[in-house]
Amino acid sequence: MNSFSVRTKIMEGGGLETLAPKLHKVFIVTDGFMASSGKVSYITEKLDRAGAEYRVFDQVKADPDIGTVTKGVDMIQEFHPDAVIAFGGGSPIDAAKAIVFFAAKTCDMRECMFIAVPTTSGTGSEVSKFAVITDPEKEVKYPLVEDSLLPDVAILDAELTVSVPPSVTADTGIDVFTHAVEALVSTAATDFSDAAAEKAIKLVRRHLMTAYHQPGDMAARQGMHNASCLAGVAFSNSGLGLNHGMAHALGARFHIPHGRANGILLPYVMSFNAGCSESLTPVAKRYAKIARLLGLEATSVRQSALNLIRTARRYVEQLNIPSSIQAAGVDKAEFEAEAEAMAEAALADRCTATNPRPCSKEEILQVFHKAYIGRLP
Repeated sequence: MNSFSVRTKIMEGGGLETLAPKLHKVFIVTDGFMASSGKVSYITEKLDRAGAEYRVFDQVKADPDIGTVTKGVDMIQEFHPDAVIAFGGGSPIDAAKAIVFFAAKTCDMRECMFIAVPTTSGTGSEVSKFAVITDPEKEVKYPLVEDSLLPDVAILDAELTVSVPPSVTADTGIDVFTHAVEALVSTAATDFSDAAAEKAIKLVRRHLMTAYHQPGDMAARQGMHNASCLAGVAFSNSGLGLNHGMAHALGARFHIPHGRANGILLPYVMSFNAGCSESLTPVAKRYAKIARLLGLEATSVRQSALNLIRTARRYVEQLNIPSSIQAAGVDKAEFEAEAEAMAEAALADRCTATNPRPCSKEEILQVFHKAYIGRLP
């Protein structure tokens, strides 16, 4: 039996002003930059006007780890809020999800409203039941996948994304594309998740390069914000695939930002899934369908799939993202020392479970090596 759910209420263009008067004690989860730069005032000014009490937990860093979550849990249990607001990119939202999830193990969080306010257009975390937490000692990223991780409200205000650096727009933008592509070919995809993923891909085609080159274009910014959210709806219901399993392993060991790791790996994983170097797999037909959405369809399934793979590579190049692991600055000897462990971690990753082509550790290792040197068919 298939199911599809969009539990989160999505408010486009703002909306915290209408929610703030209903809140009394608010726990804000964000990062140090958002706090020190004053950007968190987007939240606190509205709470001040509403007379709400709040506490700011700003210790989240990129790739939030177990220690950060533990500190947040201790703080939230002491404060007893009636609302949690996650403010920032994927890291603060994922951290907030984990904090709420583990706090609920020891105290009643059922009446606590969870609001996500993304400031980047990439992770889709504001509408997904996924969160990724890092264990720095083991150099492993753990995906949490639980319905209870879904925020109650997502506020999509593209104004918050205008000031992000071009590199962040690039990394998060290719992340959106990866989410949508993996959702469309996932073994758990449905007509409903396909609809969200297909629309996300169309929005990426229309708006990503404009948002990257003309950061003040608000139509492009809102388009990418919506694309990110739609891709999040899609993969939250369909699951992801090997690309994310490998990106989690690569990012944990070499500290490559998650979206960038996804973009680097995407052409190589797609090539493997489609069987472009051997005999075509049924996945190639799914990629050919995506190629049709982008106006890349050719006379054969293989050529259509190849056109999509090369377009993914072209996006990476146009966004100034490294096109191989080596180009991302990873030393060859260090890569070889970690490659087998990364393949094992990717195989065990929960995201890999819905990859459309079954894979072994040896096959994942081959994909890693091709992605290291940048070899495509």
